[in-house]
Amino acid sequence: MVKDNQKLQSHWGNVSQSIERWLEERRELLAKYCDLTEIIDVDDNAIAHTEQLEVFCELMVDYVSAGHFEIFDQLHKEGQLFEDSPGLEKEPNILEKIQSTTEYVLDFNDKYLSSNDLDALIIDLAGLGETLAQRFALEDNLIDVLHSSHVTKLLGEPELS
Repeated sequence: MVKDNQKLQSHWGNVSQSIERWLEERRELLAKYCDLTEIIDVDDNAIAHTEQLEVFCELMVDYVSAGHFEIFDQLHKEGQLFEDSPGLEKEPNILEKIQSTTEYVLDFNDKYLSSNDLDALIIDLAGLGETLAQRFALEDNLIDVLHSSHVTKLLGEPELS
């Protein structure tokens, strides 16, 4: 029993560290996004804007990839380890909604990787901002359901309904 609790604590701590690192990447992504939204005239210094956009897109794709190929998998394994049936039941619905935002993000990335035409950038950034806000809320929900909810089990406190 003690060994099982140590295993749970170790896994939970490792996932917490991964999530913190990932959320730091999110903050960096948001900062780069805000920098891009300050562009008023894309014709003014277009080369610098293109480079700024490339850095942003790379960071955005890295962030999204880390979610899908690292964080979500760790959260799923944690749900299994904690035998969290309610959390695991909610997971597919949340992931399905996250996937639709992933498609939007990748379409944005593909559009601006294949073109230096920045004429639609300001409009596209507005749509991307809405999509990222939706995605971040869904990711936070997934973290709450499959990670934060387990802290009470680790501490041995009764769960609140």
